[in-house]
Amino acid sequence: MSATPQKKRASRRVLAAAAGLATVGALVAAMPAGAHDRGHGGGHGHGHGHKPRTVDVQLLSFNDLHGNLEPPAGSAGNVSETQPDGTVKAIPAGGVEYLATSLRNARKGSPYSVTAAGGDMVGASPLLSGLFHDEPTIEALNKLKLDVSAVGNHEFDEGATELARLQNGGCHPVEGCYEKGRKFKGADFPYLAANVTKEKTGKPLLKPYTVWKRNGVKIGFIGVTLEGTPDIVTANGVKGLKFHDEVETINKYARELDRKGVKSIVALIHEGGAPASTSYNFDCDSPGAGDGISGPIVDIAKGITPKVDALVTGHTHQAYVCTVPDPAGKPRMVTSASSFGKLYTDTTLTYDRRTNDIVRTSVKSANHVVTRDQPKAADMTSLIERWNKLAAPIANRPQGWISADINGRGSTAPEKPLGNVIADAQLEGLAPADKGGAEVAFMNPGGIRADLVHKASGSEGDGVVTYGEAFTVQPFTNMMNVVDLTGAQVVTALQQQVSGPNEASPKILQVSKGLTYTLDLTKTGAARVVTDSIKLNGAAIDPARTYRVAMNEFLAGGGDGFPALGQGTNKLVGASDLDLFNAYLAAHSTAAAPLAPPATDRITVVR
Repeated sequence: MSATPQKKRASRRVLAAAAGLATVGALVAAMPAGAHDRGHGGGHGHGHGHKPRTVDVQLLSFNDLHGNLEPPAGSAGNVSETQPDGTVKAIPAGGVEYLATSLRNARKGSPYSVTAAGGDMVGASPLLSGLFHDEPTIEALNKLKLDVSAVGNHEFDEGATELARLQNGGCHPVEGCYEKGRKFKGADFPYLAANVTKEKTGKPLLKPYTVWKRNGVKIGFIGVTLEGTPDIVTANGVKGLKFHDEVETINKYARELDRKGVKSIVALIHEGGAPASTSYNFDCDSPGAGDGISGPIVDIAKGITPKVDALVTGHTHQAYVCTVPDPAGKPRMVTSASSFGKLYTDTTLTYDRRTNDIVRTSVKSANHVVTRDQPKAADMTSLIERWNKLAAPIANRPQGWISADINGRGSTAPEKPLGNVIADAQLEGLAPADKGGAEVAFMNPGGIRADLVHKASGSEGDGVVTYGEAFTVQPFTNMMNVVDLTGAQVVTALQQQVSGPNEASPKILQVSKGLTYTLDLTKTGAARVVTDSIKLNGAAIDPARTYRVAMNEFLAGGGDGFPALGQGTNKLVGASDLDLFNAYLAAHSTAAAPLAPPATDRITVVR
């Protein structure tokens, strides 16, 4: 999902607080990692006699892991399952210890098994991975035997140079190696970025495609991120890069693979859709093929050449297994496996040895829950324990107390309780005249990455919010800005939540106390924001007046489809969003008087 990227300088500052965590080492340039020809059992149908004409290839896939090595907490760690009687059950899911077990069990009995990912494996990660620039996640993915991944927008959070380090290895250029005697090896799998080129040379940033081979079976994988990546990543993250149309790029490389004799092709696309139900077992082909899904992926799927046999998608954090017609009108599988490792998709591709192509009519696919009632993978437990030991001095530090869950990521409402807490923290921290004189604060919903959960995550006790938990909510450590905006610009920004690029999928800003308005969802576009209802501390917004507005630097740059917020002047740069959040928790809670979930009464929603 769109969100604001993590900053190296903030991470440096965090690590400096725990001197001795990192040992400084030189940047080591490793050889680029290629796709590995991994065996999961013997050959299929050979030995004595002739090979059968077809062979079933198992494609396992997942997307949007976001460095969630430990099971995600609270409602963000559940998947919805519709029961036979129509009721919906929440199932706790995810955690790399369980994902590893699920994938390893799924591969049993499938000698032709390939594992692929749809992007956003890293970025916006909990402290356990984010503190170490996501090296723990890459290490875990290597152990998972991931064969290939597309890049997502979050792979660009720290820029192209850092993405290249994740691929090729080498210790961090500033923080060095985190463990004595260990150098970061980089990804064993290729990251594919077919539609990302360098502005200066026009050449692809990373490999556009790779070919997986096993006993004469060849499947090409083309990987792209969404063309709109520059709109949802800070300018520094995409500096010097150009992002191209997903359909044109995939079609171009599909032709190239076809010329090379690779007839079986899978596209890994970090862009997605919205199914009509949030239940992972919803049939989005009811009543007809692809009828139950909407969003950008539908038009993309309809435009991609029939040479491509299946689409693995992501970005929207939704679960779906649909068939969307290709340009020839034939059904083609389009899948997405929610997020945070809570699901994986198991797709059967029947490969015809005579044509070297997939028999499209035989493609079958289903999403499976990564349940937490199965055995943990011991190697993943050991990996988590190792990195947790390094993170512990920072992660376990108490920041405040809460009386109950305060939902953020797990809330589907336009106004989220945790969004109100974050916006209030930003306003309070930046209201003093010498801190910027803020009168109102805006927080982008995609930047809220988790819930604050009352149940203890470790030994800290119920209700205690640790630094690690606060970091998981706001992992980007974005610097805050306070700017001058006119009342007219504030109104336009609120309208941009539900119009322009955000019309199809609204991004409702979380607002600080004192700002109230009505959101009328029965209307369309900008008219959904009832302009004469917008008030600040009871007074109507004056279009001609100048207001001091606080927001993170991502929003202040016009990110997430809010160009009006990028028009601010007289900018003052404040503390980081995480620092303000932690300061607010400390100021407003004690063990005896914990912070309660706030009321959500700032945005009146008409449906």
